[in-house]
Amino acid sequence: MELNDQDVAQFLRADPHFFSRNAHLLTEIVLPSQHGGVAVSLVERQQVAQRDKVRVLESKLAELIKFGEENDAISERVHRLCLGLLAARNFDALVATVTHNLSADFQVPHVACRLWSRPLDESDAASEEFNDVDVELRNWADGLITPYCGHRPGLDISNWFGETNAPLKSFAMVALRGEAAFGLLVLASEDEQRFYPEMGTLYLKRIGELVSVALLRYLV
Repeated sequence: MELNDQDVAQFLRADPHFFSRNAHLLTEIVLPSQHGGVAVSLVERQQVAQRDKVRVLESKLAELIKFGEENDAISERVHRLCLGLLAARNFDALVATVTHNLSADFQVPHVACRLWSRPLDESDAASEEFNDVDVELRNWADGLITPYCGHRPGLDISNWFGETNAPLKSFAMVALRGEAAFGLLVLASEDEQRFYPEMGTLYLKRIGELVSVALLRYLV
């Protein structure tokens, strides 16, 4: 009676203790090496397979550790921003804290903010953050539920950053809101890959929420 591969496989599945009763076969059965060269025993082949699995798991673990360390570093930067916002004693100090933290801690080369709510202290109205913003941009920001990342979305913000040495090619835009949007925080870079549509926005959203709550103290 001639057995095919399916018959043998079915027999071994039906009798899982076969190799326990015939352990000598494990060293007698030889298989072609996965990496070329001479044939190896079944035991050696299993060892090679296990080593390959271990290498894959080690690679995945290293990747998870790397992501964890990166998240810890970002969380620490966000924490420092939060402390700075709490320590700010006036509107100008608050804006300076946001700009410095995003520039120094997050290496964002260009930061701008515009607000269309009235300042609580009229003396703050002279700040560039209260420069006029057109209705189209306000409406766009009000519908911005999650931060926008990518190339400029057809909105005129060319004068928000003053003179730059090179054209700005990528942007992250975060709506500042209470019950409704009252402003827009914009991060920009000459690197077109710095902010891109597929990037994660969790920390950008949290930064927007922190800055929003801090700014509400100085708005009507």
